Amino acid sequence: MPVEKQPNNPLHGYTLEQIVISLSDYYGWEELAARIEIRCFMFEPTVKSSLKFLRRTPWARKKVEDLFVYTLEKYGADEEE
Repeated sequence: MPVEKQPNNPLHGYTLEQIVISLSDYYGWEELAARIEIRCFMFEPTVKSSLKFLRRTPWARKKVEDLFVYTLEKYGADEEE
């Protein structure tokens, strides 16, 4: 069954891992922690620890997804490969 296109969903086609990597590459961990104050970005941040936390913390994941969408729209920081 083919995957349906979702033109109104800016996150369609991105995994959480891609989002975290894109944001950390674009902003750096320090700036990311300043924008979203969560411990996984503030203390010894890694993609793995961030994914673990974000997958079980919906409010934090929403903040990260919102920043990603904002960054794509505002700066065109599309890191799609």
